[in-house]
Amino acid sequence: MFTNIPLISAMIAVIACIYASYSDLKSGIIPNKLTLPLIGVGIALNAFYAFLINDVMYIVIAIIFTALIYVISYILWRFGAWAGGDAKLFTALAALLPFQPFIVNYTLFNMNFPVTSAYGFPITLIFNSIISLLPFLLIYVLFIILSSKKYLIDELIEPIKDYKKNFVLTLSITGAATLAILIAPFLPYKLIIFVIIMIFLFSFIISRLPKAVKAVVITVLTIYALYTGFQLTLVSIATLFVTMTIIKLIIKIMTSITKKALQDNYKVEDLKEGMITSYKMYESDDKIIFDNKGIMEKIRESAKKGDLYGLMKPEGKLLIGTMAAGLSEDDINLLKKLVAENKIENNIKIKRGIQFAPAILIGLLLSLFIGDLVLILQKAIYWIYYLR
Repeated sequence: MFTNIPLISAMIAVIACIYASYSDLKSGIIPNKLTLPLIGVGIALNAFYAFLINDVMYIVIAIIFTALIYVISYILWRFGAWAGGDAKLFTALAALLPFQPFIVNYTLFNMNFPVTSAYGFPITLIFNSIISLLPFLLIYVLFIILSSKKYLIDELIEPIKDYKKNFVLTLSITGAATLAILIAPFLPYKLIIFVIIMIFLFSFIISRLPKAVKAVVITVLTIYALYTGFQLTLVSIATLFVTMTIIKLIIKIMTSITKKALQDNYKVEDLKEGMITSYKMYESDDKIIFDNKGIMEKIRESAKKGDLYGLMKPEGKLLIGTMAAGLSEDDINLLKKLVAENKIENNIKIKRGIQFAPAILIGLLLSLFIGDLVLILQKAIYWIYYLR
């Protein structure tokens, strides 16, 4: 029994995630009485297991992973990416399962499962959980748009309307891939990563050419690709065109569409504790400043200005944040006061909550029985490339 501590830890982790999912869906909270004791239980179990196998580095690495996941989770919590309960649950799972527990072992398509990563099981769990959340998020956003925010449909289908631009981009990438494949045999190392880098660079160069020159380059390379492999090139162009359109749709949904769909307007008197504002509110020189920029937008602006310090610099005195804990009673009273003083409008944008615990449960099950989805995708791309 004691030699099966990794299996016991995995069972505890699954049961904990089931309860966390139930609690999150029911009340929107993952209780501390679940996550905090689990951290201690995980460390204790792995310390005992390290003693049994006479390997002190086992528990040292387990503690390092637990601390690392706590730091990553804390940073993402500070950015408002997920709630405090999610951060503590990830930390607890890292304490319980610092290493891949091999509950099952099987081979499929000449690949051994579960697929393990070099960066560790806890990181795999985070990646798989985020990937697991995406389908539910997409369905949820589409449901909101079709049911109550149909005005977003035109913005949503912009990537489809831009089919001409997508087709030109597809041909540019096809031409870049043709050049990369021509050069690849002359490289000293036959690695797919070099080909991918070349495709990226050539695509960038072609996209920056004058229109007339770009048209000639794309035409010549496409004709050559069709001549050397007509059917393969046609299938590749069609697949790439559809893929590019879908990717743009997903990006559109995950950025501006999601931001607009997952927020609602509330009057201050209708606000409740725990609601999360869609933007931060600062006070500077007796003026109220609304910060509704995403982290990626801030990074791009700081990079353009060459001022990375500006990324972390506050706009002024923080009045209302976007932390996952939501508005407190004091925050609501402050907003009422600002409205009464005509410093802000009586119209506050509030985020719709997304329960993340069910995605963590799915990510855990995928990690235990299938492995790292990012690595599996990477191997699939590698396999498809060399199969060709």
